[in-house]
Amino acid sequence: MKRAILSVSDKSGLIPFAKGLEACGYQIISTGGTKRTLEEAGLSVTAIDEVTHFPEMLDGRVKTLHPLVHGGLLGIRDNAKHAAEMEAHHIQPIDLVCINLYPFKETVLKPNFTYEEAIENIDIGGPSMIRSAAKNHRFVTVVTDVQDYERVLEEIREQGDTTLATRQWLAAKAFRTTAAYDALISEFFTDFVKEENPEKITRTYDLKQTLRYGENPHQKATFYTAYKKYRYSIATAKQLHGKELSYNNIQDASATLQILKEFEGQPAVVAVKHMNPCGVGVADTITEAWQKAYDADPVSIFGGIVAFNEEVDLSVAEPMSKMFLEIILAPSYSKEAFELLSKKKNIRLMTFDREGEDPKEKCVSVTGGLLVQEEDKLESTLKDLKTVTIKEPTEEQKLDCLFGEKIVKHVKSNAIVVVKDGQTLGVGAGQMNRVGAALIALEQAGEKARGAILASDAFFPMDDTVELASRYGIACIIQPGGSIKDQDSIDMANQKGIAMVTTGTRHFKH
Repeated sequence: MKRAILSVSDKSGLIPFAKGLEACGYQIISTGGTKRTLEEAGLSVTAIDEVTHFPEMLDGRVKTLHPLVHGGLLGIRDNAKHAAEMEAHHIQPIDLVCINLYPFKETVLKPNFTYEEAIENIDIGGPSMIRSAAKNHRFVTVVTDVQDYERVLEEIREQGDTTLATRQWLAAKAFRTTAAYDALISEFFTDFVKEENPEKITRTYDLKQTLRYGENPHQKATFYTAYKKYRYSIATAKQLHGKELSYNNIQDASATLQILKEFEGQPAVVAVKHMNPCGVGVADTITEAWQKAYDADPVSIFGGIVAFNEEVDLSVAEPMSKMFLEIILAPSYSKEAFELLSKKKNIRLMTFDREGEDPKEKCVSVTGGLLVQEEDKLESTLKDLKTVTIKEPTEEQKLDCLFGEKIVKHVKSNAIVVVKDGQTLGVGAGQMNRVGAALIALEQAGEKARGAILASDAFFPMDDTVELASRYGIACIIQPGGSIKDQDSIDMANQKGIAMVTTGTRHFKH
């Protein structure tokens, strides 16, 4: 008689699977709560201590860690030496293991879990049996996913056992399962002891969806999500309507939400194209904020992504319904707004959550490695603005300086943003020199640049950007300062009658 160990935390699908194995002639061995569930369903179950001849002990911490279990899993059946040792020690083969692990992830995601709860939900025996079975997959079937129950049963019914190809496939999944489980535990302890630079870093992500393609149609792409819930995250956003997201959609939507997060507490609208803002507006109402974001660049917003930090109502849904937009993101939609916008077949209507954690760090992959850095959360206040010119900025200009800095930190470097009255007027992104970025932003702003604020993500190496800004009528400049030629830029600003403030904080984005 073949033997199967069943020990699961998630008991969905367990009874039909166990009954199927029993019908195929398997002896069912089980532990604790799984054993009780199976017996209540009328199945004949052998307790694990009947196999080990050793009682479950230490509150269930020790029950399967025994040679009669792991010998039965690891013994190579066609190895004469192994067979002789198994016979000598009365070790019977175990042919199938079905295990899902203690709910560690679910425990640490609870709002008020205790350290002790986390520790007690670290499974030891389960991963050990999974790894033993997976290592010996030439002879042992290991099942760690409820979704695989039917495939396993079907092969056993048709062929008397699973195929080697299936056992290899299941073993690969088993090792992914234990690796991910250990990664979660590792991350928990690393955070708990506040280790900032561990000698090894292991993260795990869950498959959310396979994408139609990547940045270009010839590239394959997949979307994986972290186990934690983060605020303003595209990973936990919900799609209510429209076609599937693409790789570029996800990148752009994530960038949009990160900019929007800068403006909590006031109605704000952010429009993004190719991961750079093309229009941002803040105002007293979401309708006014929308109009500012749209007017900032009505050309670039075409085919873009727009995010609101308040409910989308009919007043903003109506103009958007007449445009081509890829995605609209909002905390919620009024019934009338959703009905109107959802008439457009392909537009993605999504909601996002403002609750959750703020990420402590940002990870970026490079070929053969991973870069990890703190999130750029530094935000200037009015007290941080140091006037370095003869001319002092007005209070309104200072507020716009802070508004511009919040945006320019999210623009690809070299970055220049022109703003006024809570609205972007021009954005110069990703240029090889700062004058080039300024020229793009200023030309886009045009006549509106007169009396506006110019924000720079880094210092001016020369005075040429200030001179260019003066030609367009810029009234005030905010920049970090720190160049060995700062005085040249200050002198140029004084010569042209421009106010300038420095912050001491650079905001490069690569």
